[in-house]
Amino acid sequence: MSFNTSSRQVPNTDAAPPRDEPTPEPPADAAADAGTGTGTGTGTDTDADEDAAASGEGEAAAGAAPEAAVAEGVTSIGSADPREKPAEAVPGEGAGSAGTGSGTSAAAAGSEVRAETGTEAPGAVGADTDAAPGEASDAASSSSSVPPEEVPDVAVGDGDGEEPPGDEPPVRGRWRGWRDRHPVTARVLAWTTTLVAVAFVLFALLMPSQADEFRPAEFLRLPVEAIFGAALLIVLPRRPRIALSVVAGLVLGALTILNILDLGFNEYLGRGFNVVLDWSLFSDAHAYLQDTFGHGGALGIAALAVTLVIAVPALMALSVVRLGNLVARNTETATRTTLVLAITWVTCAALGVQFTGVPIASEHVALVVRERAARVRQTLRDEAAFAKISKKDNFANTPPGQMLTDLRGKDMIITFIESYGRSAIEDPVMAPGVDATLTAENQKLTQAGFAAKSGWLTSATYGGSSWLGHSTFLSGLWINNQQRYRTVTAGDHLTLISAFKKTGDYDTVGVMPGIQKGWPEQNFYGIDKLYDAHHLGYKGPKFSWSTMPDQYALTAFERLVHSKKHDKPLMSTIILTSSHQPWAPIPKTVPQDQVGDGSVYDAIQKAGKKPGDIITSSQKSKVEYGKSISYSVTSLIDWLVKHGNKNTVLIYLGDHQPIARVSGDHASRDVPVSIVAKDPKVLDRIADWGWTDGLRPEHDAPVWKMSSFRDRFLTAYGSTPHP
Repeated sequence: MSFNTSSRQVPNTDAAPPRDEPTPEPPADAAADAGTGTGTGTGTDTDADEDAAASGEGEAAAGAAPEAAVAEGVTSIGSADPREKPAEAVPGEGAGSAGTGSGTSAAAAGSEVRAETGTEAPGAVGADTDAAPGEASDAASSSSSVPPEEVPDVAVGDGDGEEPPGDEPPVRGRWRGWRDRHPVTARVLAWTTTLVAVAFVLFALLMPSQADEFRPAEFLRLPVEAIFGAALLIVLPRRPRIALSVVAGLVLGALTILNILDLGFNEYLGRGFNVVLDWSLFSDAHAYLQDTFGHGGALGIAALAVTLVIAVPALMALSVVRLGNLVARNTETATRTTLVLAITWVTCAALGVQFTGVPIASEHVALVVRERAARVRQTLRDEAAFAKISKKDNFANTPPGQMLTDLRGKDMIITFIESYGRSAIEDPVMAPGVDATLTAENQKLTQAGFAAKSGWLTSATYGGSSWLGHSTFLSGLWINNQQRYRTVTAGDHLTLISAFKKTGDYDTVGVMPGIQKGWPEQNFYGIDKLYDAHHLGYKGPKFSWSTMPDQYALTAFERLVHSKKHDKPLMSTIILTSSHQPWAPIPKTVPQDQVGDGSVYDAIQKAGKKPGDIITSSQKSKVEYGKSISYSVTSLIDWLVKHGNKNTVLIYLGDHQPIARVSGDHASRDVPVSIVAKDPKVLDRIADWGWTDGLRPEHDAPVWKMSSFRDRFLTAYGSTPHP
């Protein structure tokens, strides 16, 4: 290897003291090379001879022209006049070793570092131009004594032992340059990034899927997946290790996103996210966010969700890659640590060691993956099994003359009150207000000649997806997911509505202010005439998600349907929506003669509370939810007392419990159900049901699955089964 010293020499100086050591006489060829200012290094002995020759020549040159040597040295670092030509060979005494002068070996060391790393070794070319010439020479001599393969560790300055490539990109080169200039800051940043990567990965490995499980002990466990992963990364070569790290990080990031979805679904629907069926619910979620937070708020939340979906897997992959590189650079330490952790995990698992009731040995991710896989398999099997179940019906072939014989001539009304759950009656925060309302409304009924019996039904849904509760109650089938709902509504299974229609003695009507677009399920349910949000004549404001107040919806039903003359009794289905979350703003009851087209509610809506102020607080949500239930029940009973008669039979119930923030963690799925009538014979038919008298069911009243109501009701009122 040859080195050119004409433009890269460290400045020579005559300020350094002369060396007293005897210098062996150089060979002739080495002396010649020294005289021309170049040298050829092929081995240690040659370098020593070259240095000796340079020393001998340097003494003569220094004695003859010391000023020329200084000028040549200054020119070599670019600080003197560039027009001045450097001396061909004026090495100082002891060049290339500890001492003074520039020498051939210093240039050789700097050039070799540049050739190996693509950067210049500190002290070779990058010497401070303000330093004394002797100091610069010392730095050059010191650099020349460092083996080339060790220089990158000094130059990088990050302490990670990573060797830079020969031709690194400009950005990476600038980064390394910054680390050279700020080694302490770079080291702190590197350690901080590593710790963040560790925390990020451990959080993903230990993250619970339910909000009430977020406690410190959950994150103090030892994940077996991390131990296996570390062991695998230690033994793999570089390229397979990086590839595996990227894949593992992306998978772990995807699992984290699914865990976040589980948190949301458990909070709002009381169940985890179904990766097969629940994608269609995001459009409903977006519509709900728009109604709650406005278009801008919904757009911001959607943008944040998209950012998380992209950023979490990407950051997780980068974190795993960084940790993989760390264990690869510190194989011995990583191996010992992994072995110790593995032994600790096995010991804790075998002995059942726990901390505050949480097992130390964790296999959380493995369990979650198995659970998700089982859920997918169950969903796929359930689709085929339910298709067969939905074709079986005990009353499918019942002749019209044997259907509902004990209710002929009655005007039937089935009313669902949104989110009216057991918690409204029994929770200590909501119950006082709701119970007072039920007591007052029951007195109104009694004074008007009505009576009621009430019990409990266990809904097929929780916190939302009201259509699952509606279809379960009306069809007599357990409809607890979207696939079942699509399957049953695509068929001709008998519903309570179509059972009345089948008799030929009823007109069927639906009043559903929550429906704002096409609703093909109308035919499945057997509804002849549908009044949705666009057909009730409402001109007032929306109340968050609810398109109109319940009082107005019932008033429109009376005006458009109930007050009209009919050749047949009515079978009416009404969905009341004012108690839908986020329970702000809540309508207020206005004098009946002021309802009009709904414009009277403008001032009430503007004076109401903001959804964003309510939905983020559990306590406020409970209070406002209780008020909304009281409003809906009051609106319904007021209408019944005013417009009902001896032939009116009302069935009203909740479709599901409110979200966990209101109903509480792990609350039941029970909802109240009541049957109200003036004719005592109607309630006599269900005397053996054991229901409570009045609108408020007792705590120990019978609890049935919601899907069992249809057959019990049909049987109680004279229908004969014909499978």
